[in-house]
Amino acid sequence: MAMMITQFQIRQAVPEVDESRLNEFVASFNMWAIHFGIDSPQRIAHYLAQVMTESGALRYTVENLNYSKEGLLSTFPKYFNALNVSAYARNPQKIANRVYANRMGNGSEGSGDGYRYRGRGFIQLTGLDNYKAFAKSECCTEDVVQYPDKVANYYLNQVSSMWYWEKNKLNDIADKDDGKNGEEIVRQITRKVNGGTNGLSQRRAYYRQFTKVFNI
Repeated sequence: MAMMITQFQIRQAVPEVDESRLNEFVASFNMWAIHFGIDSPQRIAHYLAQVMTESGALRYTVENLNYSKEGLLSTFPKYFNALNVSAYARNPQKIANRVYANRMGNGSEGSGDGYRYRGRGFIQLTGLDNYKAFAKSECCTEDVVQYPDKVANYYLNQVSSMWYWEKNKLNDIADKDDGKNGEEIVRQITRKVNGGTNGLSQRRAYYRQFTKVFNI
């Protein structure tokens, strides 16, 4: 029998969770998890650990790009240096257009695609190619290419995240969790979700909390 989650379980694992989104999050999770195969304790624990980190415990469904000069230099050294950083700091639109230009299907920095298709959803869907692919899926009921902000809202914020999870075969990676190598599995999944290992310690902490709650 497929496993469902409750608000109480989320609060146990993540006491700081944003209550304003919790009801809708649990409802949409339970509505769609079986469809996307996120239906075992291990799969759910890994999915929720990533979601809670990416969304700041459900506080954000749109990527926060309000970086300081120091933040830009440490997070995106490929794109910013001492000569150009002042022109971008604390300007999310300019930052996104530079960092996401000419990749993931986006046009040049001047096209505005970077900001238009910045991360949205609980696991942040990013880049025109991903928005186009999600728009073609049977579970997407809106024109998210024309209206990308819809991905940030209920219930597409959950569905887009689960779609990305399935598309990248993250259930298969979660299934390799034998109860002893869970934190290594978190690292492998994080690289698929984040493109690196940003926030890895937080993801592992949430994973440990959910394994306790789900008695894994």
